[in-house]
Amino acid sequence: MAVRYCAALLLVLSCLFSVSYASLGDADPTYRTCVAECERNGCIGQVCFPQCNSSSSSGGPWYTQEPLYLQWQKLGCQGDCRYHCMVNREKERESLGHVPVKYHGKWPFKRVLGIQEPASVAFSVLNLAMHFHGWLSFFITLYYKLPLKQDKTAYYEYVGLWHMYGLLSMNSWFWSAVFHSRDVDITERLDYSSAIAVLGFSLILAILRTFDVRVEAARVMVSAPILAFVTTHILYINFYKLDYGWNMIVCVTMGVAQLLLWARWAAVSRHPSSWKLWVVVVAGGLAMLLEIYDFPPYEGYFDAHSIWHAITIPLTVLWWSFIRDDAEFRTSSLLKKSKTKAK
Repeated sequence: MAVRYCAALLLVLSCLFSVSYASLGDADPTYRTCVAECERNGCIGQVCFPQCNSSSSSGGPWYTQEPLYLQWQKLGCQGDCRYHCMVNREKERESLGHVPVKYHGKWPFKRVLGIQEPASVAFSVLNLAMHFHGWLSFFITLYYKLPLKQDKTAYYEYVGLWHMYGLLSMNSWFWSAVFHSRDVDITERLDYSSAIAVLGFSLILAILRTFDVRVEAARVMVSAPILAFVTTHILYINFYKLDYGWNMIVCVTMGVAQLLLWARWAAVSRHPSSWKLWVVVVAGGLAMLLEIYDFPPYEGYFDAHSIWHAITIPLTVLWWSFIRDDAEFRTSSLLKKSKTKAK
């Protein structure tokens, strides 16, 4: 049960990449004074930021505002003031022997080319690449390595579902990379929405595969209520209220449900590659310890969350390997049945 619980929490964190609560750093009077003076004077010591004195910081016509790429990178007055005040304050704290603290819900990361969390971005991109590689290899296996029906379609009954899963997963990791690059309201909502979408669809896929639902009408009956709920939830958090507590309940429910489904199926089925499923579940649960025992970024880059992103890379490779094995297993079984009937 401990493994199941940890793995469920892992799914929750996929939905809650970035809850920005008040932190010790941004409550520090020295830091707050630094930011306030910087926004007022446009300088921190000898370093000054011209954008703090520009007309763009006070609103006005569109042609007087900051260029879009600067708004995106948050290299405006507030963003630069917060970042440099944080860097200076952390240097002071380090000289006094204090450990790093979070600012606005995040550890004091070092920027690289304007990217807020470079390690998490890099690992998110690698996860996206592994999903693309897995999805492409799944496609090649189906249509170039396995036998096809006379109409050139695959024997495997879950082709469309896994294709959709691959696309939603790649979309989710794309927005994860974008969000870790720049934490603003729109990137946070897109990250949440894409994670919830893939989680909800994964639940549908888990039900259909583990219960071997192949009749189209039955698939619609199973999928429709879940799709309706997930769509309503995404609309709720985007256009009504981004309720972190309610979002957590939704993610926990869907995560635990599909986890139990896959675990039950792996235990009772005679699938030749069920061990791969167990490895993904157990390793994912152990990786969750990195999120429980959070720690500051090493050298300003590698924190527990970014390392968790790194661990999911080989797990993604193994997961898609299981999916390919499942396609081969089902195709082989169906061919044997058809040959038996022919006799």
